[in-house]
Amino acid sequence: MEKLTLSIVAALLCASFAAWAGEPAASGGGSAKQESKRLVISLDGTWQIAEGKMDRAPATFDRTVPVPGLVSLAMPGFDAPGPKITNRLSIPQKDPKRDAFWYRRTFALDGPLPAVAKLKVAKAMFGARVFLNGTLLGDHVPSFTPGYFDAKPALKTGSNEILIRVGADRDAVGRAYPDGFDFEKERYIPGIFDSVQLILSGTPHILSVQASPDVAGKTVRVQARLRNDGAAAKAAVAFVVREAKSGKLAGQLVSETVDLAKDGEATLDVRIPLADCRLWSPEDPFLYALEADSGADALRTRFGMREFKFDPATRRAMLNGRPYSLRGSNVTLYRFFEDGECGKLPWNEKWVRVLHQRVKDMHWNCLRYCIGFPPEAWYDVADEAGILIDDEFPIWFGGDVPKPMPVEELAKEYAEWMRERWNHPCAAVWDACNETLSPKTGAAFAQVRAMDLSHRPWDNGYSRPQEPGDMLEMHPYHFFGNFRLRSLATANPQPGDGKHAVVINEYGWHWVNRDGTPTTLTRELYQNVLGENATPEQRFHMQATWLAADTEFWRAHRKAAAVMHFTTLGYSRPDGQTCDHWKQGGVAGLQWEPEFHRYVRDAFAPVGLMVDYWKDRLIHGTKARVPVMLINDLDQPWQGPVTVRVKCGDRVCFETKQDCRLAPFGESTVVFNVAWPEQVGPGVLEAELRGAGGEPVHSVRDIEIVEPSQVQATASSTCGPAYKAENAVDGDSDTYWSSEFKDDAWLALDLGTVKKLGRVRIE
Repeated sequence: MEKLTLSIVAALLCASFAAWAGEPAASGGGSAKQESKRLVISLDGTWQIAEGKMDRAPATFDRTVPVPGLVSLAMPGFDAPGPKITNRLSIPQKDPKRDAFWYRRTFALDGPLPAVAKLKVAKAMFGARVFLNGTLLGDHVPSFTPGYFDAKPALKTGSNEILIRVGADRDAVGRAYPDGFDFEKERYIPGIFDSVQLILSGTPHILSVQASPDVAGKTVRVQARLRNDGAAAKAAVAFVVREAKSGKLAGQLVSETVDLAKDGEATLDVRIPLADCRLWSPEDPFLYALEADSGADALRTRFGMREFKFDPATRRAMLNGRPYSLRGSNVTLYRFFEDGECGKLPWNEKWVRVLHQRVKDMHWNCLRYCIGFPPEAWYDVADEAGILIDDEFPIWFGGDVPKPMPVEELAKEYAEWMRERWNHPCAAVWDACNETLSPKTGAAFAQVRAMDLSHRPWDNGYSRPQEPGDMLEMHPYHFFGNFRLRSLATANPQPGDGKHAVVINEYGWHWVNRDGTPTTLTRELYQNVLGENATPEQRFHMQATWLAADTEFWRAHRKAAAVMHFTTLGYSRPDGQTCDHWKQGGVAGLQWEPEFHRYVRDAFAPVGLMVDYWKDRLIHGTKARVPVMLINDLDQPWQGPVTVRVKCGDRVCFETKQDCRLAPFGESTVVFNVAWPEQVGPGVLEAELRGAGGEPVHSVRDIEIVEPSQVQATASSTCGPAYKAENAVDGDSDTYWSSEFKDDAWLALDLGTVKKLGRVRIE
């Protein structure tokens, strides 16, 4: 276990300079002593841990565990922490081996204590009870929002001991609180999975700061909440904005002076003009650093000059006043927590940064942090990488939320969540829940949405949007049942109600485990299409090409404000329902499954295309008109050739091209006359263009070139001339025979010669 020793005076003397390297301290502190400024002490590191009861701390601590992290990382390990549940669909869950885990660490402070001392536990499952030097500081039952505890009454100069109790299971918080229930999870592993900090300052001190950009006005509105824990005083706050990387001064302002009684609070609201204002976007994630200095306290945060909304008229996403097409994916981190390759990866800064770089490489500019929030450091990375986040609160019940969970508790936790996240430019959407139909979620966020000065849109799951600018979440899964790739020819391209902006943040139904086996939800699909003896390579190829085609379908028709694939990070297990797309054993190195990267990356290209031709069996030597739909997500025109070719193995059997032009944010359809080759066998129909930066982009369809059928078909009857008997054997998947609606209908086939049949499939 680490022991932290700090000199209060020396540490506070450095605190005002330490947040960003090379950045001077903000002005406006007057004659206040340097030692009165804020010091944030990280208590992350190695803690002691023991299991036990909820109401009694263990007598001994014989294991260690990293903070942040999960109890499954303890050394030596516990026996089945977060045990596999017997019924995934059952909301109650109890660990039979223990009720709680207790964390312990010590630290030492030298010098006089400051006026204000708070302990922050950023996130802890399941709930946190905190003791300092044997004094109960309090409880924070919510598992996914930060808990703040007044440490001043118990803090002392010299050695200090912290104990934090977390529940061993979801039952520890009860049904009245969100607990992260997920129909797919098998293990709910507890732990302090985000940072622990001790925050020291003088007073008046700053409770919170919110930075709300005004892009058109090139100003930032800053709202700061002050509290005074000392004698009555007058206070003003000096605000300084600098470029986060360079430290260059961008703007400054001193607020009006306010009177603060003892234990009094005040809210200051100012607008700071920014010189050479530079906007934040995924293409240019430029960040500013803001310091608010009360003289006795100095709080630092970052923000980006970014405005995001959904236009109620066009139902498109708007970034900084311009249309913006959202292309992205999902991260289901709480599912990854139970994955065999998880380990310490979610708390490894280098790994998290590379993960977000992989996201950008896929042409994705947004992510949904799905059914649960990652550690706060992930949002810093997303800010810097330039990724817009659909930030989803961990609520998923399908129908209504449990009856014991009140609107008031949801509103309280939504408010804690918003305060923690509202200065992150990456945070684009407040997502109240996943696939949940409940009046409670909307009623809860209606109470708190006005807190957000940036007026971000809300996602209300499967419930109706609350305001015109809110989004409608849609999960249009195509490929379960008898749906096939060719069925996209007649699929409805309009998700939602046509009245609200639609975000498709799940679609497909193509999951394959990292070892190439199908998941429980996709076994029937792969067996029906590829057969019982299909190889992992065949499944990976089918998954990638069908997912790419489905992505192209939703993007090309331009009916959704966002298209977000599911999922970038999850679990892989034999009895799992979904999976991600990393190579088996390759999660640590973040190695994509090659077929997924090859095909799906192109499907998300900013300048993209779709072969809008869905027949998969084609008569050799014939011709067809093949439409290709083109889209441009860029704010600048694109022009260049579009090539259509047919490949037979490695040989190009046919090729043609046309010059095309797309307006900014534009779309178009071009039609090609294609001659199918004489060679019979498997082939590939492919369209290609050179996209942004000259990179080739492809849309691919696997096809089969066949001979005209020699089989003669007769039938008892037909249901009109369009459904004649020979359609059953003409090799064209778009035609079929249909009899009159009688029970004794029949179809007879004359094969011409005696043949041995091993299988007959009727579709």
